[in-house]
Amino acid sequence: MSRIYDRVALIGLGLIAGSMAHAMRRADLAGEIVGTARSENTRRIAREIGLCDRVTETAAEAVEGADLVVLCVPIGAMDPVAREIAPHLKPGATVTDVGSVKRAVIDAVAPHLPDTVHFIPAHPLAGTEHSGPRSGFAELFDNRFTVLSPDETTDPDALARLRALWEGMGANVEEMEPDRHDLVLAVTSHAPHLIAYTMVGVADDLRRVTDSEVIRYSAAGFRDFTRIAASDPTMWRDVFLNNKDATLEILGRFTEELFALQRAIRTGDGDHLHDYFTRTRAIRRGIIEAGQDTDAPDFGRGAPKP
Repeated sequence: MSRIYDRVALIGLGLIAGSMAHAMRRADLAGEIVGTARSENTRRIAREIGLCDRVTETAAEAVEGADLVVLCVPIGAMDPVAREIAPHLKPGATVTDVGSVKRAVIDAVAPHLPDTVHFIPAHPLAGTEHSGPRSGFAELFDNRFTVLSPDETTDPDALARLRALWEGMGANVEEMEPDRHDLVLAVTSHAPHLIAYTMVGVADDLRRVTDSEVIRYSAAGFRDFTRIAASDPTMWRDVFLNNKDATLEILGRFTEELFALQRAIRTGDGDHLHDYFTRTRAIRRGIIEAGQDTDAPDFGRGAPKP
């Protein structure tokens, strides 16, 4: 894979930015990787582990001369970061992001950017429950999807270069209109995370009654809930506040389905339960067939790393 950008600036140095840095180095996609983060401790760790070629004190310094700027900050921080970097962007540069919501990011970032740069919203559909500059790894995006959300004004060459970068990092790239993205992600990610947080919260309340049994006897389903619920709280707070309509729509549908299942359990309607579980089981098979997970025991995750 040939080099795509001479200089890439990563604003925010958590799991996604760190994984991008490793993945870009793996395929020699960028000449220089410059990073910055709001936290002094994060910047210190990034320097210690050599995450970037340079780590700057501010976002304004990081974007100087960059061909690609990637906003890897929580959605609630997008507006002030865009304001800060706008006067320092190189003409012809591409600005993108990795946010889990697209419409809110566009509304927060686009108004502040000069006409001389290209803005292409993006979202890599990959992650773990870990965060921070030490959490990234080059394989995070391998065979995972990254969604780009260009519009009718997007420069074709800038779009092609960004697509090539994500493909070079191992991702499958697709394009999707922002509002459709937000609805799809409300189903596949946002509502499931909220449900996981809720179930773990219920278990925490119950633990006070049952002492330690909830923790000691956690079965695989609950363990996966806790893995999801361990995700970065700041990021998920911002996701729900900025994808409110789509998430509430999906939660409304979920509540209707849950009431129907409650009724079936209460009335002993085994046929309804069996038919429902049979139908929903097909979704799992579809995910495996799409190469987005494995049918190996324990979902192929193996033993936790020490």
